[in-house]
Amino acid sequence: MLQFKKKLYIYAALILMISLLAGCASGGSGSTNTASSATSSSTEGSTDKDTSAKAADETRVIKHAMGEATIKGTPQRIVTLFQGANDVVVALGVKPVGVVESWVQQPVYEYLRKDLDGVPQVGQESQPNLEEINKLKPDLIIATKIRDEEIYDQLSQIAPTVVTETLFDWKETLKLVGESLNKTQEADKLLADWETRVADFKEKMGDRLPIEATITNFRADQVRIFYMGYAGKILKELGFTRPAGHDQDTWGVQLASKENIPDMNADMIFNFNSGTDAAAIEKNYKDWTSSPLWKNLDAVKNNQLYQVDEVAWNMAGGYTSANMMLDDLYKIFNLNK
Repeated sequence: MLQFKKKLYIYAALILMISLLAGCASGGSGSTNTASSATSSSTEGSTDKDTSAKAADETRVIKHAMGEATIKGTPQRIVTLFQGANDVVVALGVKPVGVVESWVQQPVYEYLRKDLDGVPQVGQESQPNLEEINKLKPDLIIATKIRDEEIYDQLSQIAPTVVTETLFDWKETLKLVGESLNKTQEADKLLADWETRVADFKEKMGDRLPIEATITNFRADQVRIFYMGYAGKILKELGFTRPAGHDQDTWGVQLASKENIPDMNADMIFNFNSGTDAAAIEKNYKDWTSSPLWKNLDAVKNNQLYQVDEVAWNMAGGYTSANMMLDDLYKIFNLNK
């Protein structure tokens, strides 16, 4: 009996020791996990700060139409010197500190007024004010070769300046601006969204494409046919074709006289009138469209002449305006059902 009690005490002691050891082990493990979590959290926070600091200090070299621009970090104070850049910068979610005046609907196109509210003007697109640009202390200037080639060196002395090759290629503008603003992913997303809409338009149009189309433009003192400028490039991407000679890689042509009206002939005509002298523009339009040559055009005879918005189809030249132009086409072809 005594021997049995002795063994019982030994077993009880062993169980107590095991319990104490297990408790210590559990406590030690808990302490270790807590320390590990704290260390991990501290490391992640440090990594985030390091990443932000790296982005702020990162130096990138952007190639553009006039050479290269060295940009440190992500620009915060942007000045845009043509309408397409005004549009694209806003589409990327950035409010510039300075823009050039719009061609019509001054000082800013109506569709951009909310986003550009309070943004100072830095002159006209054809003649930006260098002094006003300098006052804004920009860290990036977005320009275009056709407008700003002669003042590029002066602009570059004010701030890093990137330049597009063309004025009316909104995809070129989007790509360059996206790279310059450290928003390449955002720019790619906008382009992907556009391509989705283009595919949808073509699918809904079906066998109606291709359609031969001409873009005409009446002004107070002249008449133009637009070839492969802003709207022409978009129509081509959407599946439209151009009359013979209209697919030249240039903005278009100014017609010398009414004898050139047959050059406008196509299945469809998209027309927009331009300028501020409405009376003179209307007089010129009626003068030309009263001609028997005009009335003999296929689009006119078949009631396929459409008046379109000059801002969306020509003046704005950006990503958002391209979508506005596509909106017009959805309505014209009744594709919104």
